[in-house]
Amino acid sequence: MARPRLLWQYELEIIDRTMRAISGISDPEEIVDAYWTGISDLVSIVDFVAVSRRHTEPPEYHITRSSRFTEHVNPWTQRDQLPRLSGGILGEILDRGRPSVIDNLPELLAENDPARFYLEGFQSLVALPQYDGGEALNITMMLLPPGEEIDHAIIPMMHWQNSLFGRGTQNLVLRNQLSGLLSALDRELQVVGAIQRSLLPSELPSISGFKLAAHYETSARAGGDYYDFFPLSDGRWGIFIGDVSGHGTPAAVLMAITHAIAHAQPGTHTPPAALLTYLNHQLSTAYTREGTFVTAFYAVLDPVRRTLTYSRAGHNPPRLARGAEVIPLNGIGSLPLGIQDGQTYEETTLELAPGDLVLLFTDGIVEATAPETGPLGGAQLGTGRLDEVLLASHGCEPEDCLKSIRQALAEFTQNAPPVDDQTLIAMRCC
Repeated sequence: MARPRLLWQYELEIIDRTMRAISGISDPEEIVDAYWTGISDLVSIVDFVAVSRRHTEPPEYHITRSSRFTEHVNPWTQRDQLPRLSGGILGEILDRGRPSVIDNLPELLAENDPARFYLEGFQSLVALPQYDGGEALNITMMLLPPGEEIDHAIIPMMHWQNSLFGRGTQNLVLRNQLSGLLSALDRELQVVGAIQRSLLPSELPSISGFKLAAHYETSARAGGDYYDFFPLSDGRWGIFIGDVSGHGTPAAVLMAITHAIAHAQPGTHTPPAALLTYLNHQLSTAYTREGTFVTAFYAVLDPVRRTLTYSRAGHNPPRLARGAEVIPLNGIGSLPLGIQDGQTYEETTLELAPGDLVLLFTDGIVEATAPETGPLGGAQLGTGRLDEVLLASHGCEPEDCLKSIRQALAEFTQNAPPVDDQTLIAMRCC
């Protein structure tokens, strides 16, 4: 003969089944329905009323649930359809803001009580609040008709369970609201990113005697890296690369401002130091705040003379791959743009030879890190490893060179998403 189950085993089975059911629900109203349906075999609640002062100024309140509702109203999405009352017994219970047990409800229920419809005909009421920031914004009440009693000994446990369930439901509401806000924000960031990318060159210029390739990748929806090409007189070209401090939307906004300033005034694109001086003045006097700045490298390429005249504002020195060596173009350099108005910028000229390859890049390349748990223990790629890739790519087309660098980055970081924007420009003299 099978041994009958103990009461605690029976109750545990009901609770476990209910908790499992609600664990996969994300809609708060569905969770409430599933919860009370699931535990109805433990606590039989036939008649009830729930009130809320959330988003309502005292003394008013909403009736959010009632066994006497003739139509179901979702209190989360249809709050404007809920009864809105003021005062009476339910208002007093809300004002009290703590558990309440009333065993003589008919004696206290006045003829003009605004909630009489929901309370009439019941003898007892057990009110259990759900706190938010220490305030009883929601209270659920069990209603008992004459002749029915509740074991007062279980009320503390019911209050405990009701409060935890209410807190969990509210957290779910907040999570859903946050998820919605994040989705809306992400859509906005996608638009910002699309606008930002539209400011970059749609295609690379065709420069006689030179081949170009570029790669651009942001660490977020939008980024602060910027590169550009400016057609100049006598077949010359201005080549610009910059990196706004920070990441994401703020960096993208300052990047767009830098782009606008760089295109606003013709005649400032040569000599190179003149453009950096102009940008620095505009940024430092009107746009950069609280330590923001822009690193930049700007060069004027003369394809006829095969010269590159450049100036640098705190940016990573480009690399010149020439034969069996890599030479950093670090002979000159000044503060980044936007730090100090009046900053002077020097310039110098490099003579290029057939086969030379010049690589411009932002610090997201050399500061890419290996995994902390790997053999390199979070080390950065650095210029040394970058130079090794350049030497191994000797004689390759610029596009193939950039592919080799990207492959090396992927292997070094074990395909981790970039934590900083990454921009590469390769230019080979033919």
